[in-house]
Amino acid sequence: MPLSATCTTMRRIVATALPCALALACVACAPPPQEPTDKPVEPSATHLRDAIREPLDAARETQKTVEDAAAQQRQAIEAAGG
Repeated sequence: MPLSATCTTMRRIVATALPCALALACVACAPPPQEPTDKPVEPSATHLRDAIREPLDAARETQKTVEDAAAQQRQAIEAAGG
């Protein structure tokens, strides 16, 4: 092989190997991915949640009582021949 062909081959090898080596070096230097340090907030608003639920639960119980009384009244009216 003539000397110029050897130089051309070496240049091609360097032109190919150098970017690959730089890419590998960059990947090796990158810090590893970290897990998020922020933890999810624990629900601490239980008092607020309870304060909202209590009247709603009471209203549901009252609604059930009213519906039961209305059903009994309808049954009484039908039993009386109405």
